[in-house]
Amino acid sequence: MLFWKMLMTLAVSLSLCAGASADIPTRAYFGDTHLHTAYSPDAGLAGATVGPEEAYRFALGETVTSNTGQQARLKRPLDFLVIADHAENLALAQAIATSDPALLADPFGKELHDMMKAGKGVDAFNLLVQKMTKGAEAKIQGDMLKNAWVIMMALAEKYNDPGKFTAFIGYEWTSQPGGNNLHRVVMFKDDKSVVEAVLPFSAFDSEDVEDLWDFMAAYEKNTGGQVQAIPHNGNLSSGTMFLPKHQKTGEPIDADYAKARLRWEPVIEVTQAKGTGETHPFLSPEDEFAGFEIVDSTNLGGTVTHTPDMLEYEYARSALKMGLSLEEKLGSNPFKFGMVGSTDSHTGLPGTAEDNWWGKAPFVEPSPERWQDVLIRSSVDSTLDLTALQLAASGLAGVWAHENTRDALWDAIARREVFGTTGTRLQVRVFGGFDFAESDLTRPDFAEHGYAKGVPMGGDLKQAPAGKAPAFMMQALRDPDGANIDRIQIVKGWLDASGETQERVYDVAWSDSDSRKVGSDGKVPSVGTTVDEKEATYTNTIGAPSLTGYWQDPDFDSKLKAFYYVRVLEIPSPRWLAYDRKNYNLYDVMPKDLLYSSQERAYASPIWYQP
Repeated sequence: MLFWKMLMTLAVSLSLCAGASADIPTRAYFGDTHLHTAYSPDAGLAGATVGPEEAYRFALGETVTSNTGQQARLKRPLDFLVIADHAENLALAQAIATSDPALLADPFGKELHDMMKAGKGVDAFNLLVQKMTKGAEAKIQGDMLKNAWVIMMALAEKYNDPGKFTAFIGYEWTSQPGGNNLHRVVMFKDDKSVVEAVLPFSAFDSEDVEDLWDFMAAYEKNTGGQVQAIPHNGNLSSGTMFLPKHQKTGEPIDADYAKARLRWEPVIEVTQAKGTGETHPFLSPEDEFAGFEIVDSTNLGGTVTHTPDMLEYEYARSALKMGLSLEEKLGSNPFKFGMVGSTDSHTGLPGTAEDNWWGKAPFVEPSPERWQDVLIRSSVDSTLDLTALQLAASGLAGVWAHENTRDALWDAIARREVFGTTGTRLQVRVFGGFDFAESDLTRPDFAEHGYAKGVPMGGDLKQAPAGKAPAFMMQALRDPDGANIDRIQIVKGWLDASGETQERVYDVAWSDSDSRKVGSDGKVPSVGTTVDEKEATYTNTIGAPSLTGYWQDPDFDSKLKAFYYVRVLEIPSPRWLAYDRKNYNLYDVMPKDLLYSSQERAYASPIWYQP
């Protein structure tokens, strides 16, 4: 009973008092901005049968039949969803199923059709993935895109229920030149009556992101609507996702590029099934938690071996630091982004719980064999395959908004008042300002005070008053169905007086602080673990159900640009591999040295100091 009282107390402080302004965000909504269904060509060829309608029903908490015939259900419904099926050859599997004449008239379409009809779906899937590395060569002629887009828009309208559940119209632009992942989810704010004026701009139209931005600008100009793009998986881009060069020419980016990227891409997807993109141990050697769910051997197509020089241009923290430098040169910061998580599931089932993970693709749905599966086979070297063992049951987008509607959620994402989690519904809230005191943490109007005296995550702090350093108030509340919290950290990045970028991670608040004292190395000792990896269990006898933190920058220089973001770690808990080993009695089959537990976490969007 005491636990739930503690949760309710913090939940109240994480929200607002009854008299707060109606447009001030009152709660965190959880959803998935990146879900694929059977309409995505790669998913469909891989055996996906769950279409957009079933995906919405699943997100709403209904039981649906999975692609492998299992009964699937979320523990708790989602608040919002973006079905982001690939625009390139959209609804390919459906055209193959009906032996569409236009499909059969296209040589590549017929090749895929014949492979599927011969029962070689996985081979067809891998052929399509490799063909996509050659851009428009993979395009199949016909009206698949147009016809499927009409259906997708109609279903988004059907399931959008303002105040209860938000269904955004969206798709994925799937540019991967040479196998390098430059994908973006394109997410519209508007309803069908506005969006139907356009067809999705695909990588077959152009693989250059600047052309995508031009399409988005034209959409807004011609329709009065609004649209944004969300990049993901920089870790599979061979050092190109955040490379400060024009894609077409290879020339250094200019001010126009910086302004455009800032305008059209307010957030990135920092964690998902194919790896976490916050940072890398090579880039952040002093960060003891930098090695979480790293996928870094190759690009998406498995065509290039990763080298260390690529990493700087693949991960969020290094891009955020680079953005400070570029702003000095260009007058605008192209990498000023917030952070969300999402699944990138290709099953139509956006599940992220480690004990209820429905996999990345149909052939990675729960089974005794899935741990041995290969998601994407390299055409160059089998050591560059992307395997199931590299996949994570991740992630979710948390959005602070005043109501569950398209307008409110989209606007919150656009202003970067968002956070990403690795799948848990861990809540985090952050405010930064120059007039906060530690006593403000216990105010009943915590959030309202935060907005009145400072800025939330995603905001800017302007020139510091003389003699003052920025202070940050933060609160974290565990997932009611999840693990306790280990610690709250602040990650600071800044541009020093010589123009070099720097970073540092600070522990701000941690559980059992009376007994866990900072060591001589300046680090907080490990929280320990209660995980029984064999039984796939843990207990919340360590950690805390909630933490609050107040932190003022001890090394602040009012003349130097900086950013600050909060990272919250849970105590260790079992990974999906531990649950599979237990559920299917694979103790004598699965290797003992696999990663069977980890510390799930949340990443809040930064707050920038702009002198």
